[in-house]
Amino acid sequence: MRERFRVVGGGRLTGEARVVGAKNSALKLMAVALLAPGVTTLTNVPEIADVVIMAELLRRLGVAVEHDPVHGVVRLDVPQTLGHRADYELVRALRASISVLGPLVARVGEADVAVPGGDAIGSRGLDLHAAGLEALGATVHVTHGYLVAKAPQGLSGADIRLDFPSVGATENVLTASVLASGRTTIENVAREPEIVDIAEMLVEMGARVQGAGTSRLVVDGVDALTPTTHRVVPDRIAAGTWAFVAATTRGSIEVVGGVAEHLGAPLAALRAAGCRVEPTERGFRVSAGPHRPRAFDVATLPYPGFPTDLQPFALTYNAVAQGSAMVTENLFEARFRTVQELARLGADAQIDGHHVMTHGVPLLSGAPVESSDIRSGAALVLAGLVAEGETLVSGVHHIDRGYPRFEQALCALGADVQREPDDDWFD
Repeated sequence: MRERFRVVGGGRLTGEARVVGAKNSALKLMAVALLAPGVTTLTNVPEIADVVIMAELLRRLGVAVEHDPVHGVVRLDVPQTLGHRADYELVRALRASISVLGPLVARVGEADVAVPGGDAIGSRGLDLHAAGLEALGATVHVTHGYLVAKAPQGLSGADIRLDFPSVGATENVLTASVLASGRTTIENVAREPEIVDIAEMLVEMGARVQGAGTSRLVVDGVDALTPTTHRVVPDRIAAGTWAFVAATTRGSIEVVGGVAEHLGAPLAALRAAGCRVEPTERGFRVSAGPHRPRAFDVATLPYPGFPTDLQPFALTYNAVAQGSAMVTENLFEARFRTVQELARLGADAQIDGHHVMTHGVPLLSGAPVESSDIRSGAALVLAGLVAEGETLVSGVHHIDRGYPRFEQALCALGADVQREPDDDWFD
C-alpha cells in the first residue's frame, strides 16, 4: 500500500533524537561478511527497509540471515560455497547492493551483479569499480544489464589510484584486495567514517589494512578471514538531519548517539549561522534562537566536506532563513529535484546548472509534494514543519529506507506528523 505523511506546520521542535547505526555502513558490512565462512554478527543495525532488501539479496547468494530489527542485530551464516549472481529484481531497489562485487570476486572468483538502481539522484558510473578490479587481475565487462567480473586464478596486489574518491569504488577495491596475493596500495580513496568502519571490521576479521581515514590505503593480502562480531558506526547523516531539524524549526534537539566530529563542515556552517552546537555526555545538542536563522552558502564535497546527503536539508533551511544563499552540488547532477517540490511550498529558489540560489521567505505554505529519494523525502517533511497549514508528502517508502520510524521520532519532539494511506496516488 502506498503511504504518505500528513504534516502540520508550526512550533519549535525540542527534546532528544536517538541515532543508531549508519545505513551507509550497515549495508556494506553485511556484504563484507561474505569474505569469511561462518557466522558474523552485526549490532546497532538500523531498523530500515534497505536492511531487509540486502538480507534477501544475501540469502539468494546462499547466506542464512537472521534479522532482529527490534534489537538491531543481524546474524549472517556464510557458507563455504557461495552463489555469485545478484539479480536485478533486488539490485534495482538498492544501490548499496553493488558492494557485494568485491567480496564475491575475492571469495568466489566471479560475480554477476545487476547494474544498480535506488535513489533518483543521478548516474553513478561503475567505471572506477571496474578499473580497480581489473588492476587486481580481474576481467570486467557489462552484458545484458549485468556487471560481470571474473578472476578464476585469484587476485594479485597492485598499485591503484582512483580518479575520484568514490565511496563505492573504495569499498569494492578494498574488499577485493584483502584476499589478493601481495600488497595493494589504493590512492585517492574515500575517507568517510563508514569506510573506516569497514576497514576496522576487516581488521577484526584478520585482514591487514592500514591508512583508514586517510587518502591512502595499504592492504597486505591474507589467505583467509574469520567471522567477527561488530558494532555499526553511528549514522552521521541521520545525526545531521536532526541538527537541521533543530536549526530550521528554531528548536533545540540533543542528538543522542551522534558523533559531532563526523559532521565538521555542516555543524560549522550552522554555528556560523547563529546556532549553538555543544557536546553532551550522550552526543551533541543543536539549538537555534527564536528569530529567523541566517542563510549560508553550501558546496558539497567528498568527506570531510559538506555531505551531499545533507544538501536537501540545507536547501530547506535556506528556504526559510534570513537572506540569500547559494547551494552548489558537486557530486550528483540530479540532486535538485527537491527544489521543484520546495517551490510548490512557496520557496524562492532558482536552479542554474549545478547551483541553486535561494532567497529566504518567512514562511512556507502547505501543499502536496512528492519525495524522489531518501533525503529529499525527509527534507520535504522538514519543509512541511515550517509551512503554514498541511503538507502531504508522498513517497514515504523512500524515507523508510533511511530513517527508522521517522514520524514517531518527530512526534516525540513535538511535531504533528501522521502516516496515512496515499489515496490520491495512481500508478
